[in-house]
Amino acid sequence: MQIGELARRTGVSVRSLRYYEEQALLKPDRLANGYRRYAEGDVVAVQRIQTLLAAGLSSHKIERILPCLSQHDGGVALTCADLFGVLVAERDDMLGRIDALRASVAALDTVIAASPRS
Repeated sequence: MQIGELARRTGVSVRSLRYYEEQALLKPDRLANGYRRYAEGDVVAVQRIQTLLAAGLSSHKIERILPCLSQHDGGVALTCADLFGVLVAERDDMLGRIDALRASVAALDTVIAASPRS
């Protein structure tokens, strides 16, 4: 399939698909005329890329993780044991940022509660 069809099937812009290729997240074949040709599996890859980006992972980390994902019991499982610690550390970092944001919200709540209403 060509890039436009992949964009339609995944709901991802052509520009984003080109970016994913620049970041080595997608590796389409090239036809003699220079057009990209994507495989059926690239639909799943794009969906996984979108999920990992939404989870806050960088494209560099996604490049490492993507080849190590496989379908498992209706979900996705990591097949490369060496990346398990990377994901755990990423999650822990996110949780730390969430805690810091909650503390900031609590501080704002204190200021708001003590302020006169206009």
